[in-house]
Amino acid sequence: MEENNQAFHSGFVAIVGRPNVGKSTFLNYVIGQKVAIMSNVPQTTRNKIQGIYTTDREQIVFIDTPGIHKSHNKLGDFMVQSAMSSLNEVDAIMFMVNADEPRGAGDNYIIERLKKITDRPVYLVINKIDLVHPDELLPIVDSYKDAMDWTEVFPISALQGNNINKLVTTLSQHMPEGPKYYPDDQVTDHPERFVVSELIREKVLQLTRQEVPHSVAVVIETMKSNDEGLVNIQATIIVDRSSQKGIVIGKGGKMLKEIGSRARLDIEHLLGSRVYLELWVKVSEGWRDKQGILQSFGYKKDEY
Repeated sequence: MEENNQAFHSGFVAIVGRPNVGKSTFLNYVIGQKVAIMSNVPQTTRNKIQGIYTTDREQIVFIDTPGIHKSHNKLGDFMVQSAMSSLNEVDAIMFMVNADEPRGAGDNYIIERLKKITDRPVYLVINKIDLVHPDELLPIVDSYKDAMDWTEVFPISALQGNNINKLVTTLSQHMPEGPKYYPDDQVTDHPERFVVSELIREKVLQLTRQEVPHSVAVVIETMKSNDEGLVNIQATIIVDRSSQKGIVIGKGGKMLKEIGSRARLDIEHLLGSRVYLELWVKVSEGWRDKQGILQSFGYKKDEY
């Protein structure tokens, strides 16, 4: 027996924009828990991360894409290709920009590609409005309004939640009638191993800051539970220079211990279990430009 006569609506929404505009912060806020890592280091997101928002009336699958930027290596090529390919797979697109940064060449590069999309709604989302005075907001909106014919413009703060409910409601109204693609309690399509590796990588980025920028990958070697419910995880942190290995390990292993301690707390929250986490650090010189290594780390090119 149906609970109500309302049709169920579902669809996919891509979040695109330059690096570090707050796409992951938005996704985590809407989903209600961490499914995408956050860092003040640009280009943190490398894979397309799907976050699933479900109510009794709709299901929106948000795709948090890597920041679109000028690529300098094969990893960068993968990230940009991953972001651009998502535009062909969705029912709506959110173009996110920073309120506290002027419109630049990177924004214009993305806008030119968005202009070619005529069969789906494209929303301009101006994030980080909490960082600017209200009087500064209107000129920012105007600078983008002239660029193309947006379906609608939403100034938001992903960090504080300002105007996000209105944005999600509008997206829901434009989703087509469709099935429930994922169970009610599923918040991401990525396996637990992927999310665990991302949580560890997030702590490396947060704690080493600019010293170890984008030279880090994390590989989960083993992940299994024992009879007492303790999850044993062994993971390797990959860097591309010996000097970076020393930074990640730290004096007397202090940095590596802090990375593990912080990551373990997030992983325990994710899994709902006690976790024993062992970390190693390995040097693989130039891994970001080696296709075979990139694929072994999970950075596989999209198939068209």
